[in-house]
Amino acid sequence: MRAFHAGIGLVLLIALWQAGVWLFAPPHYILPSPVAVASAFLRQPGFLLQNSAVTLIEIALGLAIGAGLGIATAFGVAALPRLGRLVWPMVLILQAFPVFVLAPILVLWLGFGLASKVAMTTIIIFFPVASAFADGLRRTDQEILDAVSLEGASHWQTLVSMRVPLAIPSLVSGLRVAAPLAPLGAVVGEWVGASGGLGFVMVQANARMQTDTVFAAMVILAILTLILRLLIDWLTSGLAPWASEADPESSSASRSSVRS
Repeated sequence: MRAFHAGIGLVLLIALWQAGVWLFAPPHYILPSPVAVASAFLRQPGFLLQNSAVTLIEIALGLAIGAGLGIATAFGVAALPRLGRLVWPMVLILQAFPVFVLAPILVLWLGFGLASKVAMTTIIIFFPVASAFADGLRRTDQEILDAVSLEGASHWQTLVSMRVPLAIPSLVSGLRVAAPLAPLGAVVGEWVGASGGLGFVMVQANARMQTDTVFAAMVILAILTLILRLLIDWLTSGLAPWASEADPESSSASRSSVRS
């Protein structure tokens, strides 16, 4: 159902785009029509798909590494509170740095290859995941913690058996926020310096005033973002079904039944 709604939204966006082109008739180098963008893709499908694969690899690696580091950091902060009080301020300071400032530095350190783009994506993914999971671990109901403590559970037993499972919905929310940001990290890194990828295609086409090719790359990036979000929803619903997004109607019905 989510895939269907995403498809409908994409169709409506394209329709509004075409209507704007018909209504305002801008020069094609300012705003090409959807037909012109489709023609640009058909002229060079191999080139665009090859560069899409480069960006997709960067996104997948950055998402996996960033999510893993975010989960590990949040767990470490909860497991070792004293260390967490030292580490977390540094995490917040790093989060304040704009990605457009970090991207050139990463390219300088790691080069124009895959590593700098994966690092950029990792940084963008890390903060939402770490923040959301740490917040979920921190907000465990105190009454539950008191009850577990009365049973003689240790700090580690409470963390693993109670706080982590109860924080999974927060982790899932963080992953859902982070997933659409992963393509941004990869493309920003490619804009600064790369030899392939959709960001590289955009920069090269923009320099040649090939706006239709720029938009073709943007459309592919938007489709990749939608697919990534749907994939995260599918994975989280399978691995942690109790943390999946509730249906609004069922939520309303459940609230009504509780009130009654």
